Amino acid sequence: MAGTGGRRGPLVADKRYSAATSAPKPKATAKPAKRRKAPATRRKHGVVVGSILGLARLIWRVIWGVSWRLGLVTGLILGLATFYYYSSLPEVSALLDGRNRGSVTLLDRNGQVFAWRGETFGGQITAANVSPHLKNAIVATEDRRFYRHFGVSPRGIASAVRINLSEGRGPLEGNGGSTITQQVAKLLCLGVPFDPKQWKTEAAYEDDCRSGGVQRKIKEIPYALAMEVKYTKDEILTIYLNRAYLGAGARGFEAAAQRYFGVSAANVNPQQAAMLAGLLKAPSRYAPTSNLKRSQDRAGMVLALMHEQGFLSDREWLDARANPATLSEAAQARAGGYFADWVMGTIPDFLSKDTTEDVVIHTTLDQRLQTAAEEAMKTIFETKVKAGSEAEAAVIVMSADGAVRAMVGGRATKVSGAFNRATQAKRQTGSTFKPFVYAAALDLGWTPDTIVEDAPLTINVKGSGPWSPKNYTKDFKGPIPLWQALAESINTATVRVSETVGSDAVRKVAQDFGFASDLAAGPAVALGVSESTLIEMTGAYAGILNGGSSVKPYGLTELRLKGDSEPLFGKGGGIGERVISERAARELIYMMHQGVERGTSRRARLDNREVAGKTGTTQAARDAWFIGFTADYVAGVWMGYDDNRPLSGVTGGGLPADIWHEVMARVEAGQPVTPLPMADPSEWRGQTPPQNGFPGQAWSANDPIPEGGVPVIDGQLVAPERPRNEGLGAAIENLLRSLY
Repeated sequence: MAGTGGRRGPLVADKRYSAATSAPKPKATAKPAKRRKAPATRRKHGVVVGSILGLARLIWRVIWGVSWRLGLVTGLILGLATFYYYSSLPEVSALLDGRNRGSVTLLDRNGQVFAWRGETFGGQITAANVSPHLKNAIVATEDRRFYRHFGVSPRGIASAVRINLSEGRGPLEGNGGSTITQQVAKLLCLGVPFDPKQWKTEAAYEDDCRSGGVQRKIKEIPYALAMEVKYTKDEILTIYLNRAYLGAGARGFEAAAQRYFGVSAANVNPQQAAMLAGLLKAPSRYAPTSNLKRSQDRAGMVLALMHEQGFLSDREWLDARANPATLSEAAQARAGGYFADWVMGTIPDFLSKDTTEDVVIHTTLDQRLQTAAEEAMKTIFETKVKAGSEAEAAVIVMSADGAVRAMVGGRATKVSGAFNRATQAKRQTGSTFKPFVYAAALDLGWTPDTIVEDAPLTINVKGSGPWSPKNYTKDFKGPIPLWQALAESINTATVRVSETVGSDAVRKVAQDFGFASDLAAGPAVALGVSESTLIEMTGAYAGILNGGSSVKPYGLTELRLKGDSEPLFGKGGGIGERVISERAARELIYMMHQGVERGTSRRARLDNREVAGKTGTTQAARDAWFIGFTADYVAGVWMGYDDNRPLSGVTGGGLPADIWHEVMARVEAGQPVTPLPMADPSEWRGQTPPQNGFPGQAWSANDPIPEGGVPVIDGQLVAPERPRNEGLGAAIENLLRSLY
């Protein structure tokens, strides 16, 4: 230490703290203290604004509180409703055919389908076995997100609401934004079955099922969700494929494909698929049988959607667009609308319009002949009838046994359920009735050469006074043979024959041949003042062609339930009992043939083919007829106005004969030539004739009048029936001689 000779002093600890009296240590420079920011001054609102904001906060809290609770309740309700519907949904197979009534399929004489009635069901199909083009077309058109949503598409509904509002409709009026699943829910009527006690008609039930509105949409949502849980997407699409209505009575895509194209839904091409899918928007409007061009335009829009969504390549789209779908031949022809209606009316309602089964009917219709009849009538009206004329016409073509091969009930041929002038219109027959008068005479022993007087005639009709028939030509020919009287349609001669053989005998022959309507009383019955239908008259003429036996016109040959091997019943018509002798029928055919060769029926003549027939024109030309036949077919034509106005310048030998000629020229085209089954004049000529011009004598218009002339009493011909035995013949002859 110092002062000790360099020795350090003793070590001592440093003081940690200075004594109070010690000098202060120098202070380190202190950092300036951070200035705290003053709190921002709140903008003070006025009382009004503050109150509004407070109220808004309160409302929001209430809304939020109510919303999440309401959402929870809604979710629970939706879940319960979905579970309820889920538990009630049956297996898919039970939902494929939802029709409450069956259908009727009509086949022609060759077994080809030509008409349907009711809602046809082509058979069960699935999404797996239909044409991929059809499946794609439906998805592209109706619900492009079908395989991605869960039954309901909020985006689709919002889009539909926007479109509806922009077009001035209610939010759910028009476009509904329904998914395919929701459409299936509607097709199933939300599981509510048809109850005839609740609904007056099935149509009313379906209208309610298809109705829109908010309430219906709310019900559809849980039902659609339930289906999405219960079924796969393809199962839902399968129900849709089978239950959708596609116009023309087709229920389901299989029935529609068969009806419109004649193919299965498994084999439709893109353009056919597009046309079928296009029907979903408005089946009746876009049905190709209603308007093919409109249906093709709609199909073009569907093809564009398929291309846009990648279902069709550029080449496929261009090819399909360039070759639009067309109808099958059967669908194009829509043959036999009148015929089909007539056949349906001949069977019980429980097997036709009210059937709950699928019925198949085999018929007599020949589609070639049907087309011939329709085209022939159209040709005459286009070429020989004044434009704008409201005159109507009807045509029937029939075989000699009464089998109806073609039927046209009016100028509008592509119809169903229309008034059928061939079967429903009762009109006066005019001179087409006259063959029955001569049939009665021939059956009693007269011959085509029997003499009859064409001269003025007056008959005192009890209760009516004198009646004097007039001839169309206003002149008289004197004594003429029967064949000439019929060929030239001489009224006075026909009345004389009728009065001689007896009007009761004439009525019986006509009625036995099938003239079912009430026949007029008095001598005027011979001139066709009674009413009948075209089908009755054509059937009566068929009896003449077949040799003198009655026929009952028929169109049905067999009816059976679909899938059954045994028919329920067969044809309801055909040849009946004999009316006149075969000899008389053959002689009458000869006389009617003369009418075509040199009488009033000449315009019906066919080249290289024998024809027999008779014209008919009623008083004031209100009705004009021609009915005739070849060896193959009988055809009848009627023409007139529905309101019974007189025709202008038309007689049975004019336009009706022209229509008949056009029909039969087409019908017989390419067919073997067969001669008429008529008598040869040598069969009755050259016989030893009775004296005084009694029936059976050989005479022609070029021969001198037989000795004794023609026996006439009180202006009436009194030629009796040919004596069937000597005693009766002698007695009648003596009686006539005493009177004469």
